[in-house]
Amino acid sequence: MLGNIIRAQERRRATRDTNRVVLPFEWGAEFVAQDVNGRDPRAAVFDAARRAVAHSEEFYALEPVKDYRLDGDRLTWTSAVRTPYPENNTAHARLFPAQPPRGPRAQGEGRRRAVVVNPQWNADSESHVALCRLLARLGITALRLTLPYHEARRPAGFQRAEYMVSPNVGRTLQALRQAVIDTRAAVAWLDAEGYERVGVMGTSIGSCTAFLALVHDERIDAGVFNHVSGYVADVVWRGISTRHVRAGIEGALTVEELREAWLPISPMSYVGRLASLRRRPMRFIAARHDLTFPADLSHEVIAGVRAAGVPVNVSWLPCGHYTSGERPWVYLDAWKIVSFLRKNL
Repeated sequence: MLGNIIRAQERRRATRDTNRVVLPFEWGAEFVAQDVNGRDPRAAVFDAARRAVAHSEEFYALEPVKDYRLDGDRLTWTSAVRTPYPENNTAHARLFPAQPPRGPRAQGEGRRRAVVVNPQWNADSESHVALCRLLARLGITALRLTLPYHEARRPAGFQRAEYMVSPNVGRTLQALRQAVIDTRAAVAWLDAEGYERVGVMGTSIGSCTAFLALVHDERIDAGVFNHVSGYVADVVWRGISTRHVRAGIEGALTVEELREAWLPISPMSYVGRLASLRRRPMRFIAARHDLTFPADLSHEVIAGVRAAGVPVNVSWLPCGHYTSGERPWVYLDAWKIVSFLRKNL
């Protein structure tokens, strides 16, 4: 009964936004490949995807950032990934410094801890701010990243961050790659500032990019991934929040072809790598009645990590994707995030 009620709520909330735009299908080979003139764009994209998975250390490599600028609580720098949209080429993050610990036995006292927070797709400027403030009150500095094409990074004329996940195959690859590299740049800044333990936390698409950052950056000491799935293509194809993206792709590609093209930005491509990396505490949070990240897709990536012999802490919320941000579930979700980071950073 409760599940039926929550799923009905999920469907209603997915239709609240009336400004979703169905963009046309494009290969976007120019976003992921060089010298595309005269080449078959389909072949160029699939070739680039195969190379990216095989050489993901290069695909997600971070060049040293030389222009970090902290102005009050706002950190900016030039993103290492250059796009055709000037607004998107400056990375933004908001800093929430840890408050002094209270009491002689305050947890983590004497250890500088921080976490990079990646919000969900189409997050506004206040999304995850309450979580960051809570982390700061508990002695963990939070650095909230603005994802590509969001907020100040959104090109003029757009009401939503449609360019981050869209029917442009190559631009979506580049956008998620940029989010991962920007996350790594945020971790590098915290490391240079003297933080001894640095974690990552992400929600929805932010969960995906935070996980990819953890796999490709061993400076990251722990991760919490809030709403998880193994393949970006399957979420787009089956999720109720991305029907307009599927509408632009369907007829040009099958889900199997899209899955192959987007393997470089899909966690399942890298779960096996975890076995060869140093062990770091991870918590996967999933929702039993999620219609945006369907539960079977969450089960799949959890099983993949465990099959690699890597321990992972898993928590299931008795709600859905949208409803996890509403009372009472938002309090349960926050507790699962914060309690894990307090213990493991």
